[in-house]
Order: sequence, then structure tokens, then C-alpha cells
Amino acid sequence: MSFINYASREINCKIVYYGPGLCGKTTNLQFIYQKTSPEAKGKMISLATETERTLFFDFLPLALGEIRGFKTRFHLYTVPGQVFYDASRKLILKGVDGVVFVADSQEERYDANIESLENLKTNLEEQGYELEKIPFVIQYNKRDLPNCSPIGDLRELLNPDNVPDFEACAQTGEGVFETLKAVAKLILLELKKGSTGN
Repeated sequence: MSFINYASREINCKIVYYGPGLCGKTTNLQFIYQKTSPEAKGKMISLATETERTLFFDFLPLALGEIRGFKTRFHLYTVPGQVFYDASRKLILKGVDGVVFVADSQEERYDANIESLENLKTNLEEQGYELEKIPFVIQYNKRDLPNCSPIGDLRELLNPDNVPDFEACAQTGEGVFETLKAVAKLILLELKKGSTGN
């Protein structure tokens, strides 16, 4: 889980953006990166092979305050969406502190969303995590497209546990920071719970 750097007095937390191929995970990260002040963020790194791309960067949000004198640095990762990159996805989930599931709102992506969510649960279980027990939010992306599923149908399908969820259009940035803030808040609550137990 979170890693503490005593030298820089930072708690490092890992947020993974998960979802089917081309659902907007990368677009989310790119928007956040563009809008984060240069002095607060590290480099955005893209590991690209011929057919898959993993993106990550870290940043130190200045407005979130401290936990027992430590600042919180968030490391944001996307996973490759295509199912045959399962090994990469498992690796990226190692040590995760929070997950954002980016669903593609288009009607024809129904099955891809379900498959990706099931895959997330399976991969987390293999790492010893339960989705119900880690900070988790859902983003319904591409709400601007004409062939969107009704939000009620998507909620019923993907959010039976009623976790925080957000409508978004990552291209314009709508809902992007709301999603990130929600998962960050849940992670900080977990950290605070953990720090009071010492």
C-alpha cells in the first residue's frame, strides 16, 4: 500500500485508472497533467510498445493538507485496456491505494465495461485485495456522445455497491477532477484511519 518517504516527509499513494480499451483513461491523465502546476508534478512517462501504452506521473496536490506532518504525493497510472495485456495490468495493480474505473458510456461498450470490471476484481483478488475494501470510484466517460447508455442503466450494471460515481467527458475535462478528488479523499480517509491505529 502507501509508501512513506521519511526524507522528503511524503506519503506516496498509487491510484490506478482501469477500464476497457479506448474508454478515456489516458485522456483523464493527460487532462490532469496539463492542469497541474509544473512545480507540483513529475514527468509524465509513457511506456509504449507497438500495441499497448501505460502512462504514469506523480504530483503533490498543494491543497490537500498533511497527515501527521507528511504531505501526500499521488502517483497516477493507467493500465492498457485490451484484455490480452493482463500481465501488465496485474503488475500495475501491485501496491495500489485506490482505483478509478473509467466506463465507456457508449451503448455498444456495455459488454466491454462488464468484462473489464470483472477482470479488475479478479486481478485485485490475485494480489490479495478486495475491491469492496479499497478506495474505489467509477467514472462514466464520454457522456457527450449521442449513443450513450442512460446513466441509470450504467449505475445498475456497474455500481451495485453505490460507490461514488461521476459523469464525465475527459476530452473537455468535465468530471475529471471531481473523480480524482473523490478517490484521493477516500485514500486520505484510509490513511488517517491507519495513522490513528499506531
